[in-house]
Amino acid sequence: MSKVWFVTGSSRGLGRGFVEAALSRGDRVAATARTPRSLDDLVTTYGDLVLPLSLDVTDKASVFESVTQAKEHFGRLDVIVNNAGYGLFGAVEELTEQHLRDQLETNLFGPLWVVQAALPHLREQGSGHIIQISSTAGVAAFSLGGGYCASKWALEGLSETLAQEVAGFGIKVTIVEPGSYATDASESAIQAPPNPLYDAARQAYSAYAQALDTGDPAAAGQAMLKLADTDNPPLRVFFGTQSFPMLQQVYADRLKTWADWHDLSVEAHGPQAT
Repeated sequence: MSKVWFVTGSSRGLGRGFVEAALSRGDRVAATARTPRSLDDLVTTYGDLVLPLSLDVTDKASVFESVTQAKEHFGRLDVIVNNAGYGLFGAVEELTEQHLRDQLETNLFGPLWVVQAALPHLREQGSGHIIQISSTAGVAAFSLGGGYCASKWALEGLSETLAQEVAGFGIKVTIVEPGSYATDASESAIQAPPNPLYDAARQAYSAYAQALDTGDPAAAGQAMLKLADTDNPPLRVFFGTQSFPMLQQVYADRLKTWADWHDLSVEAHGPQAT
């Protein structure tokens, strides 16, 4: 049985890969983008299977209107993919208040509005799968990514809570944590005004990023289909090969630190009841 998708940030990158994968197998997709003209070729190729929608996820009213329009057009919603987002890069000291507020408006509040708009429809159906596109940076912070990491860590916490709250309605939630992909996402990245004191950190990060083995968005699209078709999907899943080895070490280090400082943790509790 074909599925109906609602995908934000469909014009390029991973979002485009998800949409094309779904359409290519005959699923129907409400594809959103800030500039719907970027979706014209999808309409030409797939016709009525795709509903192009103009959407800025920071506009709450527009989000609710778009979700309702998609539901009325296709009759149901099966898979909600919160993909729209961008990266804010710069040392914490370099970030302006507006930089961080804008980052959270898109990467956190945008998915929140989509979820709140979609939930009544999914609850009425008694089914649905909400897929939140986070990042490896949603579980492990990196230098010069404080604003971006903050938005993704917040999304992860929101989504894990959401999964617990909606499970009784037959609604699934998955957090996808992609590594590095060969996309043009850098065009939408925001760089904070640089402070020369952090130039060495910038050089180190640039060398690290250039050495990464980037993934293929088309392969991510096919993986997304398998995830959407799974009866019992995971709460979290990595996309790409870089994340799992790195995060194994990150979590091992965290567990060791907590264990090393456990005596202080117990001391901080105070006298324990007998």
